[in-house]
Amino acid sequence: MQTFGERIKELRQNAGLTQQQLADRIWVSKAAISNYELYERNPSPEILVKLAKVFHVSVDYLLGIEEKSQTLDLSGLTDEDVQVLENTAALLRKKNLEKAHGRSDKQEPQRKYEYD
Repeated sequence: MQTFGERIKELRQNAGLTQQQLADRIWVSKAAISNYELYERNPSPEILVKLAKVFHVSVDYLLGIEEKSQTLDLSGLTDEDVQVLENTAALLRKKNLEKAHGRSDKQEPQRKYEYD
C-alpha cells in the first residue's frame, strides 16, 4: 500500500506538476510539498482538502482509506465545462441509485403531433 507521500508524488507527477507548481496552487511552500512527499510532515485538514481538489480525488484516497482513485483530467476546460460534467455525474449517480433500488422512471407516453 502506498504511503500518503508516495500517493501525493504520483498524483503530482501524473498531473505534470512540479513541486513548486503544486505549492503555488495550494498556497504552501515548495519545502512543504517536499516534506509531504517524503512523509516527514503531515498536511493540515485544510491542505488535504485543497490537494484533493487539485487532483480530483477524495481525501479518503489521499489518506489511503480507499484504494480506488477516480480521476478525470479536466485541464483545458472552463469552469462552466467542469460544472456541466459535475451535473452530469450527479444525474448518472441518481439514475444508478434508482436502478439499484428497483425504481425506474416511467416514461411518458409519446405525444402525437398533428401538422396541418
